[in-house]
Amino acid sequence: MYPPVARYRVDTKCDKYVGNLPDVHGINRVMNKIPHILVVDDHRDIRDAVTRYLEKNGMRATSAFDAIDMDAKLAAGCFNLIVLDVMMPGEDGLSVCRRLSAKGDTPILMLTALSEDTDRIVGLEIGADDYLPKPFNPRELLARIKAILRRADRSQTIAGEFSGNRVQFAHWILDTDRRVLVAQDGKETGLTTADFKLLTVFLERPRFILNRDQLLDLVAGRAAQVFDRTIDNQISRLRRKIEHNPTQPEIITTVRGGGYCLSVDVEELA
Repeated sequence: MYPPVARYRVDTKCDKYVGNLPDVHGINRVMNKIPHILVVDDHRDIRDAVTRYLEKNGMRATSAFDAIDMDAKLAAGCFNLIVLDVMMPGEDGLSVCRRLSAKGDTPILMLTALSEDTDRIVGLEIGADDYLPKPFNPRELLARIKAILRRADRSQTIAGEFSGNRVQFAHWILDTDRRVLVAQDGKETGLTTADFKLLTVFLERPRFILNRDQLLDLVAGRAAQVFDRTIDNQISRLRRKIEHNPTQPEIITTVRGGGYCLSVDVEELA
């Protein structure tokens, strides 16, 4: 059973409940470990079914019926992951995904129509961490959520050899603590969990050619499937954030027949 609302408040800077009373029974420590999922879908039956299933399987779940409702829920609390439907009235899921990815690092799993390949590709390109076509098996949804959370947890606790430092490359400085890129003019660009992990992989291996299989293993901890374009989509998204001209990249370059390479020097700042 969750603790009474009157006795606990939500800390909007991190995903945990902070007790106003002593944590006699260790309730706070237990709550800290429970992932909180935000389910955004305009179909009430799907929304309610997914929420109940996640709660039944040991997660906290909150639902929202559109982008406006979602924004209100995000403002009121913190979430480990967002399950986001593409087709919604008002602001659609792709627009929401693009907006959230530009300013935060909460992982996003998109729900798409089975036949809409374009939506899935675009979703990955603009910041989604994974997608699942409708109709879907709830067990697969749960498995994908757990996989994303594992990757996110690794990237939050381990930023490789640069963890806790500032790293300079090309015309950028990466603040690994805040997960933001700082340009020469001081303008900051936020990174999604997937962008941050991918960039860190490259920064740890400057001027080293990495093929798709190696990148997918380093970033996601899994092997590539036939026609798997996940890494290509993630690199395209990252290039749009760090390159002057993403169509003619100079920082992350493509090596014909080989893969990708960070073609600039990297310096760790004091």
